[in-house]
Amino acid sequence: MTRKQADIDRLFHALGDPTRRAILDRLSQGPVSVSQLAGPLGITLTAVGQHLEILEACGLAVTEKVGRVRTCRMASAGLDALEQWVRDHRSQWEQRIDRLANLLEEGKAP
Repeated sequence: MTRKQADIDRLFHALGDPTRRAILDRLSQGPVSVSQLAGPLGITLTAVGQHLEILEACGLAVTEKVGRVRTCRMASAGLDALEQWVRDHRSQWEQRIDRLANLLEEGKAP
């Protein structure tokens, strides 16, 4: 498995969890503290920290600690990689569909 494939696997793993998607939804509104994330989710600070570790590992979130407060924000690196993966796969599928359409048109010829 290539590094790029492993990165995409981590991204899909991170996005496959509804709690992590909820965290990203909240972070898309702007930076927030870990405790502010935990409240509406109804999970512990430790659980939020574990989810954030996964999001950070694949480039979807960044956290920084200032004093006693850990603040989180969205990161674009993971989204950029995911967007590239979708573009690549969309192109492949569009080419396959075009080939299928050509074959079907050839089959209609008398």
